[in-house]
Amino acid sequence: EIPLGAEEPRVLCIIQDTTNAKTVNERLTLNLPASTALSKLYEDVAHKAGYVIGTFDLAWGNTSDMAPLDHSSEMSLSESGFEPGKRNFLQLTDKDGEQPQIASVSDSSGLDDSSQERFIGPLPRDGTAGCSSDYSSPSYSYSSILNKSETGYVGLVNQAMTCYLNSLLQTLFMTPEFRNALYNWEFEESEEDPVTSIPYQLQRLFVLLQTSKKRAIETTDVTRSFGWDSSEAWQQHDVQELCRVMFDALEQKWKQTEQADLINQLYQGKLKDYVRCLECGYESWRIDTYLDIPLVIRPFGASQAFGSVEEALQAFIQPETLDGPNQYFCERCKKKCDARKGLRFLHFPYLLTLQLKRFDFDYTTMHRIKLNDRMTFPEELDMSPFIDVEDEKSPQTESCTDSGAENEGSCHSDQMSNDFSTDDCVDEGICLDSTGSTERVLKPKSLLTFELFSVMVHSGSAAGGHYYACIKSFSDGQWYSFNDQHVSKITQDDIRKTYGGSSGSRGYYSSAFCAGPGMCGLIMSALYVVVSAEYLAVDDFPEHIKSLVQKEKESEEQEKRQREIERNTCKIKLFCMHPVKMLMMMESKLEVHKDKTLREATEMAYKLMELDGVVPLDCCRLVKYDEFHEYLERSYEGEEDTPMGLLLGGVKSSYMFDLLLETRRPEQVFQPYKPGEVMVKVHVVDLKSETIAPPISVRAYLNQTITEFKQLIAQATELSAETMRVVLERCYNDLRLLYVPNKTLKAEGFFRSNKVFVESSDSTDHQVTFTDSLLWKLLDRHGNTIRLLVLLPEQSPGTLTNRTVCQKMGGDSDVSFEGSKGNRKSVEAILEESTEKLKNLSLQQQQQGSSTSDSQKSSDASDFEHIESPTQEADSNSSICAAADNRELENRIRAAAGGSGGASSDAENQFACEERSDSEVNNDRSTSSVDSDILSSSHSSDTLCNADSGPIQLANGLDSHSITSSRRSKAHEGKKETWDTAEEDSGTDSEYDDNGKSKAEAQYLYFKAEPCAHDESSGDAQKCLVVHVDKRITLAAFKQNLEPFVGVTSTQFKVFRVYANNQEFESVRLNETLSSFSDDNKITIRLGRALKKGEYRVKVYQLLVNEPEPCKFLVDTVFAKGMTVRQSKEELLPQLKEQCKLDLSIDRFRLRKKTWKNPGTVFLDYHVYEEDINISSNWEVFLEVLNEPEKMKSMSQLAVLTRRWRPATMKLEPFQEVVLESSSVEELKEKLSEISGIPLENLEFAKGRGTFPCDISVLEIHQDLDWNPKVSTLNVWPLYICDDGAVVFYRDSTEEPMDLSEDERNELMKKESSRLLKTGHRVSYSPRKEKALKIYLDGGPAKDPGQD
Repeated sequence: EIPLGAEEPRVLCIIQDTTNAKTVNERLTLNLPASTALSKLYEDVAHKAGYVIGTFDLAWGNTSDMAPLDHSSEMSLSESGFEPGKRNFLQLTDKDGEQPQIASVSDSSGLDDSSQERFIGPLPRDGTAGCSSDYSSPSYSYSSILNKSETGYVGLVNQAMTCYLNSLLQTLFMTPEFRNALYNWEFEESEEDPVTSIPYQLQRLFVLLQTSKKRAIETTDVTRSFGWDSSEAWQQHDVQELCRVMFDALEQKWKQTEQADLINQLYQGKLKDYVRCLECGYESWRIDTYLDIPLVIRPFGASQAFGSVEEALQAFIQPETLDGPNQYFCERCKKKCDARKGLRFLHFPYLLTLQLKRFDFDYTTMHRIKLNDRMTFPEELDMSPFIDVEDEKSPQTESCTDSGAENEGSCHSDQMSNDFSTDDCVDEGICLDSTGSTERVLKPKSLLTFELFSVMVHSGSAAGGHYYACIKSFSDGQWYSFNDQHVSKITQDDIRKTYGGSSGSRGYYSSAFCAGPGMCGLIMSALYVVVSAEYLAVDDFPEHIKSLVQKEKESEEQEKRQREIERNTCKIKLFCMHPVKMLMMMESKLEVHKDKTLREATEMAYKLMELDGVVPLDCCRLVKYDEFHEYLERSYEGEEDTPMGLLLGGVKSSYMFDLLLETRRPEQVFQPYKPGEVMVKVHVVDLKSETIAPPISVRAYLNQTITEFKQLIAQATELSAETMRVVLERCYNDLRLLYVPNKTLKAEGFFRSNKVFVESSDSTDHQVTFTDSLLWKLLDRHGNTIRLLVLLPEQSPGTLTNRTVCQKMGGDSDVSFEGSKGNRKSVEAILEESTEKLKNLSLQQQQQGSSTSDSQKSSDASDFEHIESPTQEADSNSSICAAADNRELENRIRAAAGGSGGASSDAENQFACEERSDSEVNNDRSTSSVDSDILSSSHSSDTLCNADSGPIQLANGLDSHSITSSRRSKAHEGKKETWDTAEEDSGTDSEYDDNGKSKAEAQYLYFKAEPCAHDESSGDAQKCLVVHVDKRITLAAFKQNLEPFVGVTSTQFKVFRVYANNQEFESVRLNETLSSFSDDNKITIRLGRALKKGEYRVKVYQLLVNEPEPCKFLVDTVFAKGMTVRQSKEELLPQLKEQCKLDLSIDRFRLRKKTWKNPGTVFLDYHVYEEDINISSNWEVFLEVLNEPEKMKSMSQLAVLTRRWRPATMKLEPFQEVVLESSSVEELKEKLSEISGIPLENLEFAKGRGTFPCDISVLEIHQDLDWNPKVSTLNVWPLYICDDGAVVFYRDSTEEPMDLSEDERNELMKKESSRLLKTGHRVSYSPRKEKALKIYLDGGPAKDPGQD
């Protein structure tokens, strides 16, 4: 039936448990035959999830139909809509609103053993028929560990890579003698910390393994007692190594106790290490102890492995002959003689441990490997053939097994007798006593027969894998697989699968690198004493263990209660606009039981947000809130006594909404929020003061008309509804005037949360077209202005140092709206406009005290809420501002008359007012970091509209948002949009257009700067500027506006953008806008010449072909379009001399192409940049110093770097350059023969591989390269040498390689590996650095500050 079942189509069911927050992210997987009934599916799911059948429902997970499947139906899965061969997604849901009941141990053990699929290793979780393997998943269902396995045994949770630890702990737990002895040890809390006590934590773990009702328990307390931290969980070690280290640690902890000799009593055996003279029979020997017997699987140098444990044991005691140069000096013969050296077992332990050395080292590949050769082991192992049985033969006579009688003249005979006598009756008859040899031979063979009871299995490769244990229970004789948290029954057939290997021959390469399972350790118990070894029952526990059991039981019950509370706890995001803490929106998580009422939840939120003493509790309430849209969905009037579970829709892992703790002043009344309402933030605009007020929240209905909406706003703002203009900002830069009275809010595009600007005045501004109105211009500026932090350089020398900060602050006037493009404005208009501005100056000073500071950001809207017009920017020092305005007036008149004017006015004009010194204007630059992520912009796109209808260039690659047709047509009326692309300017930017006119004059958008004290500065107010600027301004215009503050012209300083990680990148594209910047981005100004049109910044590196590091940075310089290579070399000479101390002649160095680390084309002196040589931003170039005059005169020549390989000395000679007149192979060989003296017929060459300098191991170069390719030209396959800088190796074909010994080859291999590793060229094998396995008896490793 089994083969037929295997051929039947199977249905893969993936079930998501949605009943619990802990399990919603987990998946249960079942792979069932298509004929399985639905009722059987319910049973399998209940068994796998640990639930009681009938207390949950299953529904389709990928359809809208949530009707549960019939749990009593006998229809097959295929008939019920399940698709064989495909993934069928189901959801496990509550039944009738009640969560599933957790099954008890008795409930989960109802499956018949015949239905179980017997398995071991990383296979299905519970051994249920049809279960697919979910072991490979790094996580497992939380509910699945709540119930004990049907085997009655408890698993251990794998912390990360602690499977080796779990296997050993389960083996020790299943050893009755070890477990009982551990229980008999009593922990004294007064003497030691329980956290660091290894025996106590093992004792706790064993108690939990024996009494816990869980499926699996954690081992973190045990590893913590080892002194391990969390990183140790990610280190995999050998299980045998752990066993030895743990036993050493236990012996140290058990000193001076009854268990002091426990490890030796159970696991220690004795063997004799002897050397016997083959001439006189004299034998010298010593007694050694062992805890395990290491058995070689494949002898060194052999191609075949041992086939069984018996063969490996026989090889273990097989002596070797010492002869020739290895002869042994015999003390009796007084000369060197042939001898035999070997080991003999003297006595075996109670528990015999055999270690199979499956991990080996391959000296051919220098890799560690795992030997997966097949090695059998019996269920009962007779060790009598391997014991040292003495016979009556004479001392000179050897036995056939070389275990002849002890020499009477041996100097160690008395010692051996003493060693035996001390251990008599300790090992319960297993060891041999010191009586005559006749008695020993007559002892029954069964006394030396051991029964297999534990197999440690490793599945994987030498690089990593998985350990699990197969253990036989002494209570019922059944074999079990302990695979981390999974425990299942297995059979003898499964044990035989751990032999390893395959059915084929055991060849060397057949199994050296495969990753199959294979036992790594066997633990065998003395057969005849098994009957007397029984596990301590719970009732027979010592008193201290009973109290520990009770303590752990209470802890488990408490954990269970806590889990139950967790299952009934609603966890939801909570927000609160704190009235004291900087008016910031605070965020927390509210955890409230589903049965708590809204009133109780409000009190919990009140305490959580620390409002006690700030706001009375009755002035707070919880409302439903959408944080993403900043939308208040509804309030809960009259539902104060309703349970939170009902209000929130049950306990869920996540909610589609949040809660807001709303506060009010005592005299205020809470406004009810009803479902269906929309939230509107209303900003009142004052055209006279050109300010935008903070938002007022108004709630409206989508079916309200614009007229009703205006009346609603009028009530909230006390403005007139008749003259009111309402502008909706649907998205960034999309302003819509709401002018149709009967149109509904829904039709106008209102959503959950909206932002409108309202203005109500009797001005004539509402009579003009909206996009021509002052309201539109003010909102446009408001939406595009950002705040930047500008750090000034330490010193700002230049011609503009006497210009004051106030001049720039007060002198910008209304240039944000009235541009100076060309001669568009007349001189009279400028005079009239500026005179009017000066008349209003006194009024501005009076308003300064009461008005909100210009362009301040509101904390809840992250936008400018108060923006004053530049015409109203007034400093307390009015005389300075007035003088600044007069200066600006003169400049603008000059600009209108065609003069140079503007920001680059002469510095000779001094003001008759108090001026600030240069040191006050330009202070030390701070290098503080900005905390926020400046990569994220507050707006997602940048559609730019000039205030005076001029075309505005956009940043390359930015998408424009939607804009109303009237606005777009006005903004680009009769104009063609231009885009700043690399194709237009070949990657270069200039501050000047083709006519030599400053690009900053082409358009002028809003700019205002004011000093601020930087956080990390020493309090100097001029060190940092706060700049409010329209982000549609170009970088060129931005730099020109910064000139007065930097103190030099814009061509003499550079702008660097500072990112969140404090990295700085220069902004060089002057015709790009600041659209990618957002509020509070940081900019650093550095003194230095900025690039002009056609200029490129170039990094120059020195090429050192024969140095370990062939690429060395020299200087940063500037190359210009149209410049020749010789001119660039002339400009480089003084830089090299000053900065690098290189005094070079112009004819003794060359420039050449640099592609990463590879040298390329040699640039000739007459080459012209951009014509003969393509150049780009941040270009890199090699400078190569020449030892002789330049040989490269023409582009038809080819410069090749050659290197001679000398096989006789295993060395490579330095590089030499060869200049070829053509691409002929013959010419190359002639040149190589000329410089090396190798006869042409003996010369062989090969092209180097990889990047320069094409490093290769001297052990590989002779065979691995493609020597002497059969081609006539260099520019064809396989050479493809078409450009300068190619590397060519050459050699003399008659020169024989050096004959290396094995040691010399290994030493050379180490040196080459080290050399190639340092140069970064080819590392063939780089395993993860291993960490030594240590158990710390003092609770943790010593903290050595000097240790890496």
